[in-house]
Amino acid sequence: MSRAPYAADPAKSRGREFDQGKGGNRGPRGEFQRDRDRIIHSIAFRRLAGKTQVFIAPDGDHFRVRLTHSLEVAQIGRVIARAMGLDEDLTEALCLAHDIGHPPFGHAGEKALDAALERHGGFDHNAQCLRTLMRLDSPYCGFPGLNLSWELLEGLAKHNGPVEHPGWALAELDAAFPLDLPRWPSLEAQVAALADDIAYDNHDIDDGLRSGFLQLDQLLELDFVAETWRGVERRFPSAHRETLLRELVREQIGIMVNDLLQTTQANLAGIDSIEDVRGAGRVLAAFSPDMAAQERELKRFLYRNLYYHDEQKATAERARHVVARLYAAYHQQPDLLPDGWIGSLPAEEPARSRHIADFIAGMTDRYAIESYRRIFRETPRGLSNV
Repeated sequence: MSRAPYAADPAKSRGREFDQGKGGNRGPRGEFQRDRDRIIHSIAFRRLAGKTQVFIAPDGDHFRVRLTHSLEVAQIGRVIARAMGLDEDLTEALCLAHDIGHPPFGHAGEKALDAALERHGGFDHNAQCLRTLMRLDSPYCGFPGLNLSWELLEGLAKHNGPVEHPGWALAELDAAFPLDLPRWPSLEAQVAALADDIAYDNHDIDDGLRSGFLQLDQLLELDFVAETWRGVERRFPSAHRETLLRELVREQIGIMVNDLLQTTQANLAGIDSIEDVRGAGRVLAAFSPDMAAQERELKRFLYRNLYYHDEQKATAERARHVVARLYAAYHQQPDLLPDGWIGSLPAEEPARSRHIADFIAGMTDRYAIESYRRIFRETPRGLSNV
């Protein structure tokens, strides 16, 4: 499909924070292809294989982690981008990178680091994503970070919309490489945000049913899910129940994607350029009002029955305790840090505390558990409930 007039164009990129000149090219790739490839080859991306999505340190191999979730988001994002004539490479790169800032144990780890940095600006996983990509993960000789395109960084910073009051991490990065935070981002970024919603809304149902935390009867109390389930049963009357459940998830994804495409195309009437997108003053990639209401209802269901399930909350509290104690230990006894992190440890606050948080945020769940065991001579218990 040809490029739509409102799509991001790699040939018209606003460039990178650090000029690499033409010698920086390796192979016949556009700017957004290079972004995607740098993300895929980064250590930060590989670490997502060991970071919590919904379930902490699951015993089974079939539950999602941040890496598999990000790959699923990218698949959905590319489908939408292709159908709309958007730049697939930029959309894919945004989808692949969007969770890189998550610390070990997901939101439980984030809660611990935010509390630890309360006097030093707090901790936010979205800002940490940009901090990691722009400063911390530095495999190149000529510049810090991955030196990604302005469009990729803008999309990560604003994928949930304009940012009027950035926290310290994002403000610091924006001062170095301004990302036009008060304006709306590209359609590619807007699509990536909704692809994330579509993926975790439905795949968390899949994992919740697989774990036993969710029951089908509970789920069918949602009218629009029940309607989809009845349709699946009619089409496949002889299929095994587990197969029908997988079909339900796929069907739900398709319904949401089609609604998004139809609604967004209607919203694009009169939009003729990417500058029109940024200046529209409102989100353009969106669900219909009915689907948006259904999606919010599904989220409330998942929070009530899965994310805030009593057993899940107890496990998350134990994980939060692990991260909080690790932070306290490294802060009180910095020589526990690896040599490279000790050597670059700032002497003054708040940089010192933020540096320690950077180290912990990069940990996988497994590495955090091993670090806890090494420091405290005990194994944290009860971190897996599936």
